[in-house]
Amino acid sequence: MLSRSALATAPALRALRTPAVSALPRALYTTERPETCAAVIHGVEIAPPKATLTAKLYREQTEKHLKEFGQYLVDTIPRFIQGTYMHNGQLTILTAPENITKVSEFLRDHTPAQYKQLADVTAVDFPMRSNRFEIVYNFLSHRFNSRIRVKTYASETSTVPSVTPLFFGANWQEREVWDLFGVYFTDHPDLRRIMTDYGFEGHPLRKDFPLSGYYEIRYDDEQKCIVQEPVELTQEYRKFDFHSPWEALQGSRKTPNQN
Repeated sequence: MLSRSALATAPALRALRTPAVSALPRALYTTERPETCAAVIHGVEIAPPKATLTAKLYREQTEKHLKEFGQYLVDTIPRFIQGTYMHNGQLTILTAPENITKVSEFLRDHTPAQYKQLADVTAVDFPMRSNRFEIVYNFLSHRFNSRIRVKTYASETSTVPSVTPLFFGANWQEREVWDLFGVYFTDHPDLRRIMTDYGFEGHPLRKDFPLSGYYEIRYDDEQKCIVQEPVELTQEYRKFDFHSPWEALQGSRKTPNQN
């Protein structure tokens, strides 16, 4: 049994033998002095927390590696690469339509790349260009946690080779681009509309497609079915008067400075 005095002094002794981590010198836990970073508690060496990468530093390092990879692609397959550039922290590769399958296969199978997933295929319409459609492929590498963008081009009459044999997920994505933009993909196993109805005319996401469309679909009570008819705007465009009706009464009002 410990005496009453020994019990009173025991907590103080334990506090002296076991210093709190927060009471240790602050310099021990900074990354600026790695040679003195370790702390010893109860004879066990405790390493300091690792330096945390800030978002800015991580973004700078990622952009640097992507730029180096873009230059590596230009040096490795110069026949298939028309150019590279960085935008919003992502590397973009420009290639001709006839080379899209070769570039996609290289990005998928090459060891330093390993872009195994085609996340998306989409398009952008620039009506003033001769090749008005810009086809965009977004690739993802799970091995390196990296994304890359490949762009090619097409006109209203030219075609683009399908990458569905390489990435089966591109099946519906290319069908969507064909349906909404009218870009034709050769060697596609089932190129047909996927978003619009059967018999739809035109491609809705083209910049020259009217906002009202050409046809409307409604349910006919007499025929007891859904009918498709040309769009008819029964109401003429109105000229709106944005003047306030209260402005006519402003002349009769008196300001606080008036008697």
